Amino acid sequence: MTVNAVTHLNFRGEARAALAFYRSVFGGAQTVVSYEDAGQVQDPSEADQVIWGQVVSDTGFRVMAFDVPSARPWNPGEAAFFVSVRGDSPDEITAYWEKLIPEGMVLQPLAPSFWSPLYGMVTDRFGITWVLDVAGAPAAS
Repeated sequence: MTVNAVTHLNFRGEARAALAFYRSVFGGAQTVVSYEDAGQVQDPSEADQVIWGQVVSDTGFRVMAFDVPSARPWNPGEAAFFVSVRGDSPDEITAYWEKLIPEGMVLQPLAPSFWSPLYGMVTDRFGITWVLDVAGAPAAS
């Protein structure tokens, strides 16, 4: 049996845009099911919002998302979680980094660290904090 842990992000009306953005960063296929598609509309103004969506890439990247309906309490919290993306190649991680940082806030610049040849931390334009690093031994100092 195989088990996969998949990050599931919650938004308030931004899930579709966030999934499209993450697909532009990581590639792959995007699937979006709206409240209307699922026959679960409680507020007509939210019919096109996402009840379930995901991005899945051939590299193994996967993220899911949905829009919390306005009838349900929701607070994104403060640093409630980070999404960690670990790759084998500095070029791969650098490419993801360059796509995540526009309109975001760099918390830790992408650079060698004592545990990784390349590590960085950025909060993207949707308020999601990403930790990107390269698996393996740290760079020699």
